[in-house]
Amino acid sequence: MNKEIQLLDLGRKDYKDTWEYQESLFKDILDLKIKNRREGLELNTPNYFLFVEHPHVYTLGKSGDFNNLLLSEKELESKGATFYKINRGGDITYHGPGQIVGYPILDLENFFTDIHKYLRFLEEIFIRVLADYGLTATRSEGETGVWLGVGTPFARKICALGVRASRWVTMHGFALNVNADLGYFDNIIPCGIRGKSVTSLNVELGMEEIDMEEVKEKIKKYFTELFESQFVTFKAAMV
Repeated sequence: MNKEIQLLDLGRKDYKDTWEYQESLFKDILDLKIKNRREGLELNTPNYFLFVEHPHVYTLGKSGDFNNLLLSEKELESKGATFYKINRGGDITYHGPGQIVGYPILDLENFFTDIHKYLRFLEEIFIRVLADYGLTATRSEGETGVWLGVGTPFARKICALGVRASRWVTMHGFALNVNADLGYFDNIIPCGIRGKSVTSLNVELGMEEIDMEEVKEKIKKYFTELFESQFVTFKAAMV
């Protein structure tokens, strides 16, 4: 079992380019797993973790409802945003500047073979990160992600999750609103959930801007603790 995770921070990167890169890493792991099984080998499968910040983009999961996007193609263009229907779970979400997006591309057979546990671990990371900032974040029953004010009229989502898995290999991941422009969420029904709002860490703390690198360090800390893993320098760069 290989518990090393190769970490790469892509900075600000186009969504489509990053998606294609994820797909290539995902496929490499799957191909190696198939080779191991066919040839009776036990070669270690790699694990990857990509940090990225995207330009304004809306993505719709494979089971999502296109009607949850409230903009026409022309309106998308006027807002400098793009739209993609993709192969993760979940409905519609927004990515953009001021948001920390993470894509763990893991072979869960290196950790545990339980997708439910995987999602709960991802949620737990952000519950702990937000606790470091004095915020009480929780899960909301039946709604994947991390929320504030659950059970009150002011329930608001601060972190979205959406993953794909095949042969226990994961891709896609999470989006944490840190210094996000929340106005862009007004153009969708976030995650297809009506009547609940979205928030950002800087808004909750009443600050103009939060140090994104500090938040990333906290994410890395709790990720490695929960997954009993370690990050190592990425051995290949994105083309």
